[in-house]
Amino acid sequence: MEETASLIHPENYWVLWAILIGWAGVAIILEQKYSWASKLSGAIIALAGAMLLSNTGIIPLDSPVYDTVWTYVVPLAIPLLLFQSNVVKVWQESKRLLIIFLISTIGTVAGTIAAFFLLKDVIPQLNYIGAMLSGSYTGGGVNFAAMATRFNVEEGTISSTVVADNLLMVLYFFILITIPAVNFFRSRFQTPHMDELEKNGDSENQASEYWKGKEISLQDIAKAIGTAFVIVAVSFSLAGFFSNLIPEDSNIFLSVIRGIIGDNYLMLTTLTLISVAVFPKYFESISGSQEFGTFFIYIFFVVIGVPASIPLIIQNAPLILVFAAIIVFINMVFSFGFGRLFKFNLEEIILASNANIGGPTTAAAMAISRGWTKLVGPILIIGTLGYIIGNYIGTSLGVWFTSLM
Repeated sequence: MEETASLIHPENYWVLWAILIGWAGVAIILEQKYSWASKLSGAIIALAGAMLLSNTGIIPLDSPVYDTVWTYVVPLAIPLLLFQSNVVKVWQESKRLLIIFLISTIGTVAGTIAAFFLLKDVIPQLNYIGAMLSGSYTGGGVNFAAMATRFNVEEGTISSTVVADNLLMVLYFFILITIPAVNFFRSRFQTPHMDELEKNGDSENQASEYWKGKEISLQDIAKAIGTAFVIVAVSFSLAGFFSNLIPEDSNIFLSVIRGIIGDNYLMLTTLTLISVAVFPKYFESISGSQEFGTFFIYIFFVVIGVPASIPLIIQNAPLILVFAAIIVFINMVFSFGFGRLFKFNLEEIILASNANIGGPTTAAAMAISRGWTKLVGPILIIGTLGYIIGNYIGTSLGVWFTSLM
């Protein structure tokens, strides 16, 4: 699958950085200045703009600049956003999120099985595609890559599936972020986080009200950015140490332990929360950490909208997109159906389903963009645990599907 040439070369780093950061800034300004943009959300504006730029051939679908955002910008955003988190409240919220996340995961499994039996005769190598997508739609891209390696999937199949996965994830993100504004859902689910925002905000524009100006000193900037870099460096080093210490082909118990303490993002979230709990006064004294972290997340929003290439889907993977869409639709039915049955909050259901389909980073980003700050830490923790579950689900389904081909 060859990428079509773009107006801006993938190695034109300064121009691409200018577009990513500039458009993230535009999305934030529009969100806070205009009520229509606030209702639509800056996240959607950032995503839509990136999709438009990539699908019209202005920016490339792939570039080292985008990899840099995933490698450095996103990890730095996570501790910055957790500096004001109370670990006790995080744990209290995590218990509920874990249950709805597991229900959503069952929806992914059911959707994969249903889609496989519907399309196994018309899509080649669907056993491997099912393994990759079921893993990805439980945890995230880490599981997709693991399943591709585990089953030695052909490069062409991987590429086509990646494109379908990216486009569908962005489309589903649009749907999930729009749901809170739809009366059908607001009238049928409890919405305590949205109700609190509306109660406390006197302004019609919630984004502008929430992010109103505050005093931030040079010392705050130094402490916020410097501390974030240190925590990321220590966390990733520790995760790498434990990952190398425990062999990949260990028994089930050691594999689970390796997946927990050897995962970069789970270690990063855990170490940040512990640091905040041990040194509360230090972190409380830092102003501006949420602002920095949120701006980094908006850059991430722009990047995840880039690979959603509609022409490549039409050319290479229309049936794979249908396969993935069935999985996502059944995941959504399970999440919202059982979520309403067991009286989960609308915010919890949306984030749990998002964490399944997009991973913990997209779920945390959505929580941030909607102002559900109390759920940022919990969904990062729960979503990261999905990385562990995803490998087992993907492997099990892949082996089973292969036996049926």
